[in-house]
Amino acid sequence: MPSLATLPVPQMELPAVSFFGRTLAEYGRFFSLNPAKLRGRAVLDVAAGPASFTTEAVAVGIDAVAVDPLYDRSPAALSVQVDQDYERMFAQMRAKPALFRLKTFPSFDAAETDRRAAAQRFLADYAGNVRHGRYVRAALPLLPFLDGAFDLVLCAHLLFIYAARFDFQWHLEACAELSRVSGGEARVHPVCGADGRPYAELERLRRELLARGVHSEILSVEYEFFAGSSSMLVLRSRRVV
Repeated sequence: MPSLATLPVPQMELPAVSFFGRTLAEYGRFFSLNPAKLRGRAVLDVAAGPASFTTEAVAVGIDAVAVDPLYDRSPAALSVQVDQDYERMFAQMRAKPALFRLKTFPSFDAAETDRRAAAQRFLADYAGNVRHGRYVRAALPLLPFLDGAFDLVLCAHLLFIYAARFDFQWHLEACAELSRVSGGEARVHPVCGADGRPYAELERLRRELLARGVHSEILSVEYEFFAGSSSMLVLRSRRVV
């Protein structure tokens, strides 16, 4: 019988970055946000995908902007992308239930309903982007914004979930860039990979960020949908510490 150390660790299969999004309420849980305290403040959502965070945040008085490398596509093309990626992601969730914790949602069906509703709100708002310009095509590790342009920068379900796709240097540059465009904090969630385990290079990453003047902290959050996703990485540059 093989030892536990040699048994394969189940994980999500992520051949490419999925176009997948969540709501303002869910962001509030995994980023420990109080939307009322963000009214009038500039907030950037990085790798936002079809999240409804931006349109919902604007509706409650937050000056929110989202970036994603697919924001040069038409609403119709993004709608197709949503259908494809959501079907694939939820099929995996149902096939690998051990990777998930049904705390935020009572079932996978409820989670799917919530996330699909978020995508529909996003698509409706994205269709008016020529008018309001809230959705900017951009990708880490280079963002088209001035230093300290935002009071708060958020990045969900990209950096560490896709650790196998992006190397350490990319993670370092991406975190430094998130901190650069933030005049306050940058928050990254979760701090685990597709297998639910903490990012293997996390302490090295934090040391090298500190050498660049970026302080970091790991904070627990009252949220866990994907196994291991109960914490976030908070980045603060020396200018705001």
